[in-house]
Amino acid sequence: MVPALETKCVSSLAKVFPDEELLDDIRSKASALKNEVFSFQVAYRAQHTARAIRDLNIQIESELASRISVKSVALAPSELPCYPDQDEHILRSTPGLYPDPLFPMDSNRGVHAVPQQWRSLWITVALDGSAEAGLYPIRILFLDESAGLLAEEVVELEIINAELPKQKLIHTEWFHTDCIAVHYGVDMFSEAHWTLIEKYVDTAVQHGMNMLLTPLFTPPLDTKEGGERPTVQLIEVEKQGDRYSFGFDQLKKWIEIGNRCGIAFFEFSHLFTQWGAKHAPKIMATEDGKLARIFGWETDATGESYKSFLRQFLPELVHFIEANKLEQRSYFHISDEPSLEHLPWYTSASEIMREFLGQFPMIDALSDYAFYEQGLVSNPIPANDHIEPFLSNGVQNLWTYYCCAQYKQVSNRFFSMPSARNRIIGLQMYKYNIAGFLHWGYNFWYSQFSVAPIQPFETTDAGCAFPSGDAYLVYPGPEGPIESIRLKVFYEALQDIRALELLESLIGRAETLKFLEDGLAEEITFDVYPRDQNWLLSFRERLNQTIKPLLES
Repeated sequence: MVPALETKCVSSLAKVFPDEELLDDIRSKASALKNEVFSFQVAYRAQHTARAIRDLNIQIESELASRISVKSVALAPSELPCYPDQDEHILRSTPGLYPDPLFPMDSNRGVHAVPQQWRSLWITVALDGSAEAGLYPIRILFLDESAGLLAEEVVELEIINAELPKQKLIHTEWFHTDCIAVHYGVDMFSEAHWTLIEKYVDTAVQHGMNMLLTPLFTPPLDTKEGGERPTVQLIEVEKQGDRYSFGFDQLKKWIEIGNRCGIAFFEFSHLFTQWGAKHAPKIMATEDGKLARIFGWETDATGESYKSFLRQFLPELVHFIEANKLEQRSYFHISDEPSLEHLPWYTSASEIMREFLGQFPMIDALSDYAFYEQGLVSNPIPANDHIEPFLSNGVQNLWTYYCCAQYKQVSNRFFSMPSARNRIIGLQMYKYNIAGFLHWGYNFWYSQFSVAPIQPFETTDAGCAFPSGDAYLVYPGPEGPIESIRLKVFYEALQDIRALELLESLIGRAETLKFLEDGLAEEITFDVYPRDQNWLLSFRERLNQTIKPLLES
């Protein structure tokens, strides 16, 4: 007799589509280190029934049950899953429904199994170091409304007696504070807004983000020239003629939230406009009792009025940093993604930044080596498809990033890409000693250029501007963030780095690099790497089993 419900255990790297056969290998055994977050999926579908099996209750039986959470992998629509000239390393190029949001299980109703349509559960085992090493069966039970057992799966998780070292990589996904206020309909920096901010920061930290974009003034990012994003300015400014005074109370509150959540570094928002550094960001000030914009698109960034403002503001900001002991935790931006045609403006901006902030790292996403060669930025962040000149010239403390433009051969996180292509960047960053990773979209819930808000569960491509998956990693839930597959998988990449660093502490870097590429026909680079998710899963298992006897001995 054919069971009413079919189930299958697959890895976290599987993407379970409702309209195709699930061909991923069964994964019923795995291992994790004692303080690792381990995820897997259980796919399910109704068999040969006329209608869906509704309100399935999911139960977990395991000694690790208190550390296990279950979420339902939901489907998100994509009108633009990829560009027309995308490479061949994608799952599909057609518009449609893609697995991505991870919904918490509803206590009032269970999941629904649709006939001949695969769906999946996302199972997370968040180990904290307290469980003893050993083998732990995890039973996942599917019960009907009468508590009758329809199906079950068992995964055996081996906990290895080793712990991941603390994350060294600096990781930032740009935090769009205004998007939270706009989507939830709360006033900027009201108590309701601060509560939501903290929830979103906390989720970011739980997934390896240890640097936070901090809006001194409204960040001049992805804004249409001449347009405005909602004011999100932490610095209070009062203007009296040519003199300015500054208040830092809101910035202090922001830092305190970051500290509570575990943020290690603060990156202060760009003080010059994106794509050229030609203008000032939007800056609001109180003058004669009225709040008004004093700088913006109309401001020549090389002009004396804005330079005078910076000469008054930046020393005060440095004093705040020193008073709050943030000297080793503060990073600055000049302008995002400048090109060679912008050199005169970027040079002018760089000079005044270095005059007052020369003791702090300057980090900017850029892809032309000339900016670094001319000493205009101390910490360049080239895209992962433009990083080779920086590597070959031995740039120290090198970061990397990707965005919508990095869609050929290199790692990225679009809906249409296999999850292995998201996760592989961990091995790449370890090999090349990458110090930091930046991405522009933790929660960008606008159309391109911030022209209008979007509904993130309906529009996933910024209004057919960027392939779905580029603009945000979290969705807005009723009371806080809804996580995504892409968020979870990138965190697995960060854990892979830490596991390799653990092996390096035991056998040395040279031997670890040999281990990393053992058996491969070609060396790993940012655009050459194993494409098969089974290789990546097998590699991580081999890494765990190599660490195990080294620590036992």
